[in-house]
Formats: sequence, structure tokens, C-alpha cells
Amino acid sequence: MTNNIPEIDDLIKLISKLPGLGSKSSKRIVLRLINSREELIKPLANTLAKVYKNVQRCRNCGNLKSLNDNCICSEKNYNQICVVENLSDMFVIEGSGIYKGHYHILGGTLSMMDSKKEEDLLIPALINRAKNNSIDEIILALSASVEGATTAHYIQDNLKNLDVKISKLAQGIPVGGEIEFLDDGTLFSAFKNRKNINNSEN
Repeated sequence: MTNNIPEIDDLIKLISKLPGLGSKSSKRIVLRLINSREELIKPLANTLAKVYKNVQRCRNCGNLKSLNDNCICSEKNYNQICVVENLSDMFVIEGSGIYKGHYHILGGTLSMMDSKKEEDLLIPALINRAKNNSIDEIILALSASVEGATTAHYIQDNLKNLDVKISKLAQGIPVGGEIEFLDDGTLFSAFKNRKNINNSEN
């Protein structure tokens, strides 16, 4: 179909790695791009280059920031931090309008199956934020999975000596459920009925 053109084959493979896209969808996207070279390919390539160069992950909170701008986490007028696994989770929670506050994006979870460490997940940075920003509450909005529970317990253990309320989302999240796939009603219930887990075995 592509006459074995390496550049096209490579582009199809790259696009197929995006969430929700398989081989067929990737081929359709690539064909559309090729048929609209000036309209799509050129501006897309320029924009991707700018994003690659100028957008980076904040080393303090894990959110995205422009290279030459301060991150929103540098503001001192907040007393809550919602801890999530990834940017998708943050976007879902923000879009629901349930929570109005600051976030800490871990970038994954602790797991015996991969090589991610606490530094990679910005857990030390979370502890520093809790110490230095007069935080009243840290909300653990992690997936209801073994990895999510392990990460939540690890964070809770590292924050136990600080005078800060630690809570987790309440019932409504199915076992194994991921935050980014929950509906607004489930999220609202989980946030509203979140549970204080300080000095708790759970």
C-alpha cells in the first residue's frame, strides 16, 4: 500500500503507538496527512518541533510548563494538593470541575514489574511541597489497582511525620479502575466522600 517507503512505514508505526489508534487508523491518518502536505504536515511538524523544544515537565510538580515560564506550582496561595498518576488523570478531574486546587503528577506508579523509582515519580518533590507550602491536605487520587495502592501506601508512609491531612478517594472507583476513564458522577462521589487515611491501616 505504501510501496515500502520507509518514511511512511515509520510514521505509521509511530502514530499507532498513540492511545486508541491501531494500524488501520494510523494508515488513514498518514494518508490524510500526505494528501494535505501544506495544510497539515508542515504546520504539524513545526508545532511538534516547538513543543519538543519549549514544553517540559516541571521537576517540582510534574505538570507541563513552558521552558521560560514559571510553573503554576510556584504560587504559594494553595493548601491542597491532589496527587494523580498522569496528566490524563489531571485533565479528567479538571474537566469535571470537581476539584479546584493544585496537582502533583507522579508520572506512573511504583511497581515490582518496572524500574521506576521514587525519584522518577517525583515523590521526594511531593514531600518537599508538603513541608514548604503550608499544605493542609493531600488527596491521593490514584487508580484502584495493586500498583496504585502500593504507591499510595508508600506516599502515606513518607508523610506520616508531617502535620498534614492525607485522604484518598472514596468508594465508587471499581477495583482496577483508572481515573482517566471514570465518569463525572463517579468522580464527584469519590471526591466528596474521600476518606482520611492518617493513622489508618487502609
